[in-house]
Amino acid sequence: MSNISHRIKVFAPATVANVACGFDIMGLALENIGDELTVTKTDDGLLSIGEIVGADNIPTAPEKNVCTVAIKAMMDELDDASGFRVDINKNVAPGSGLGSSASSAAGAVFGANELLGRPFTRQQLVKYAMEGERVASEKAHADNVAPSLMGGFAVIRSYTPLDVFSIPYPEELAVAVIYPSVEVKTADAKKILKTEVALSAAITQWGNVAGLTAGLITKDFGLIERSLQDVIVEPIRSILIPCYDAMKEAALSAGALGCNISGSGPSVFALCKGEERAAQVAKAMGEVLSQYNVGYGHYVSKVNKKGCEVLSA
Repeated sequence: MSNISHRIKVFAPATVANVACGFDIMGLALENIGDELTVTKTDDGLLSIGEIVGADNIPTAPEKNVCTVAIKAMMDELDDASGFRVDINKNVAPGSGLGSSASSAAGAVFGANELLGRPFTRQQLVKYAMEGERVASEKAHADNVAPSLMGGFAVIRSYTPLDVFSIPYPEELAVAVIYPSVEVKTADAKKILKTEVALSAAITQWGNVAGLTAGLITKDFGLIERSLQDVIVEPIRSILIPCYDAMKEAALSAGALGCNISGSGPSVFALCKGEERAAQVAKAMGEVLSQYNVGYGHYVSKVNKKGCEVLSA
């Protein structure tokens, strides 16, 4: 193992979870936006958080930070007493609905795994990154950490036992994301959801999940468009997002295949055929917020194929 570097810098992409109808079971990775983490293997046996740039109020206690919690879960399974320090450059704002905690947790276990000589595959790392999500949002969900680690579109068939897989998608698919200047905490957004749904709504949702999955695999944009519908979560969570209905109408009018809430919000995403169309859609959604004097950020991205990656060693 002497040829393995003891320090590594990694990129962990931001993500769009749920992808409309796939609540807690589907997510996609974004390009050019994500956390950068420097993971250092130490010989003191401790897990610690070093410098945090780009965000305030992130816990530094090892038992409360998603990075060290995720690494600990991995090290416990390995029965390895190695120490790690994680320095974080937060480019994904907490509470944005773009998988902020997931980017950090995914990047941390990815970096530690690289330094250990890759004892685990990316798929196997998902369950450890999920433990970071448990700390952040009180639930160990995988629809952000899986695409951040694996890239592309990730689907969680089952949580018990965990069964995660990737699906192909059209190369020209692009994503427009608008991030209004408000915060929605994942834990709070989950609390307002109903614990039971009508059978008729569930049937509609199952059909849309099947249609979206098939549309992505077969590159059928018409089927993707028809399937990007959420009849269970969107009607409840949309009330937390300013101008949501108007933004969605603007996105669809500008040619989006579909528009919905990214994760728990407040970010709103639209899937589009091509980056040029995605840029037009992002502009249309942003103009809605500007009319109501709501600040926002925006991103236009293709789907990130790689997931987490090494920046330097």
